[in-house]
Amino acid sequence: MLSEKQFSQIRTWVYRNAREIDLNVWKFHFENGKKEDVVSALSHYQNEDGGFGNALEPDNWNPASTPYVTLYALGLLQRIGMTDTSHPIYKGIFEYLSSEKDLTDYGWRFNVPENNNYPRAPWWNYSEDANKTESIGPTCGLCAFILQNMDKTSSVYKKAETLAKQALDNLLTAKNFGDMGIGGYIGLIDALPTLNIGDYDMPALYSKINELVNASIERDVNKWQYYGVLPSTYIHSPQSPFYPANKDIVDQEINYLQETLPENGVWNISWTWFDNMESYGKEFIISENWWKSITAIEKLCFLKNFNAVKI
Repeated sequence: MLSEKQFSQIRTWVYRNAREIDLNVWKFHFENGKKEDVVSALSHYQNEDGGFGNALEPDNWNPASTPYVTLYALGLLQRIGMTDTSHPIYKGIFEYLSSEKDLTDYGWRFNVPENNNYPRAPWWNYSEDANKTESIGPTCGLCAFILQNMDKTSSVYKKAETLAKQALDNLLTAKNFGDMGIGGYIGLIDALPTLNIGDYDMPALYSKINELVNASIERDVNKWQYYGVLPSTYIHSPQSPFYPANKDIVDQEINYLQETLPENGVWNISWTWFDNMESYGKEFIISENWWKSITAIEKLCFLKNFNAVKI
């Protein structure tokens, strides 16, 4: 279990280094902070078209609205329990999604051409070939949101319904899901009972997702210092349906986080901007610091949910 002293050192680091948005997320999770403060800070990343950009996702400094960064904002809202879709921040998102910007026949683009004009990690380099796979996760996530919250008579609702059905029909036979496809499918399938878009073999879908999650988790702890899928990517609490079959590896991650916490700091991230470092090395240093705050909050939420940190 992380000690009160270790929690305090992480808190100090976050207060000294985090952006306003991430500091308010910290306060919400650990200091009884208000969700309204998170929403207020998040609104500064929202563009006039209602979408999100402006390096809210720290590896992509494109200021324009993109589908993935808008989904990233939706994830923040979901995690703080902000469900009032009459709020202006949601009205803006509805407007952005209704514009169908960067919506293609295969789904919403993961990366967009404008990314190439700004500092970024290499996976944000625009590539239409990469999009056809990497778009799976964002498309599933945006479809679930639209089908749960937007006007059923709208054009974007009808297109989201078609894309969701295509994704579900492809799940049992697809071989490549991209880096975020499995997470996107989890959200879509969890929402499916409320969507009324057709009859599906739910046990088969859950069985396939369970298989994909178990296969994607890196079981070699020695490789966790490098970029890879840790159990906490999918298993956030003991209530997760994926937890019983992965209890041992979750316990190993809890121990790993305790053992690898640097003295007087927070955990390092496991990636760089690789091939883009020569062009954007200075910007990466800033991005890296932002990410360290974000991932510290994520890791502490994980530990808190498993009663593995003293607060």
